[in-house]
Amino acid sequence: MTPLEILVAAATGQPAPRIPVFCNLLDQGARELGLSQKDYYARGENGAEAQLKMLARYGHDNVWSLSYVGVEAEILGCREILFDDEGSPNVADFVIKRYDDIAKLEVPADITTHPAWQRTATCMKVLRDEVGATHAICAYITASTTLPAILMGMEKWMELLMTGPVDLRDELLRKCSDFCAQELAAYRAAGANVLVYSTPFGTTGFVGMKRFLEWSLPWMKMDLAPGGVDGIVYYCGMAPFNNVIDIVRTELGIGVYYISPLADLAEAKALLGDRALTCGVIDDIKMIHWTPDQTRAEVKRMIDIGKPGGHFLFGTGVMPLAVPEANIRAMLDASFEYGRLP
Repeated sequence: MTPLEILVAAATGQPAPRIPVFCNLLDQGARELGLSQKDYYARGENGAEAQLKMLARYGHDNVWSLSYVGVEAEILGCREILFDDEGSPNVADFVIKRYDDIAKLEVPADITTHPAWQRTATCMKVLRDEVGATHAICAYITASTTLPAILMGMEKWMELLMTGPVDLRDELLRKCSDFCAQELAAYRAAGANVLVYSTPFGTTGFVGMKRFLEWSLPWMKMDLAPGGVDGIVYYCGMAPFNNVIDIVRTELGIGVYYISPLADLAEAKALLGDRALTCGVIDDIKMIHWTPDQTRAEVKRMIDIGKPGGHFLFGTGVMPLAVPEANIRAMLDASFEYGRLP
């Protein structure tokens, strides 16, 4: 079976030789090609080349489009990205500096015509042509409730969210939701089959249950309604969300959940059972300091919890550059070994 067939089997409860294994290597691409982060992200071909090289070396089941969170801000008017060879690119120029800028914010009628998207499209075409029939091609989508944080900064966004004028808040969210729906459609058209919908406000870690139900949930429905939830992965960064799993599954119909390493994996698996795909996520921050043996032991512990009953995937968060090569190999070797199915 191809890795993509193994992923589909895990999601649908069909027989497969092993569980799916995701390893999210993003910023490692620049190091793979010996480029600075700025030069690496300047061309879509670089992202595809690095992803394919790392896929050949490690043998995991997924690749990623050339992207970073700031690309979304660039499409919406950001003029400066901060590139750091020790970490991920970030926004250095906020599009919204004062509330008056919300009215001026324009979402392009077609985001795929923007030069920042064209780099991503180039990467996606190569990946689709090379491994689109055999592997998961992942894309990162920022939810409407989270996108304002990269447009105006988290502090100003939280101020507007909690105490600012409601009409301005909702005007901004409508524009962000329009962008989110466009981005989902564009990635699907480009060949992405795993859409990681990033919604930190989809957990009660940021907002209480009342605000989650009355505010977060309706905007998530708005984001996802135009294209549906096929291929959508529910992801709240590293924040746990076990207490809203049943609500999200019932209200949104999402079938894949990327569980926080801070959450109780056994509880999450019990909540989802055979109704959705549970993704166990290793704590890749701790992996920076673990030994290979410690890494293997954690992989075994997680797979022992998740594998029984099927409907389980082993994965990582956004692997820091500081994770040692030996630990990446130990993690993947252990996941293939312990993830074998009868």
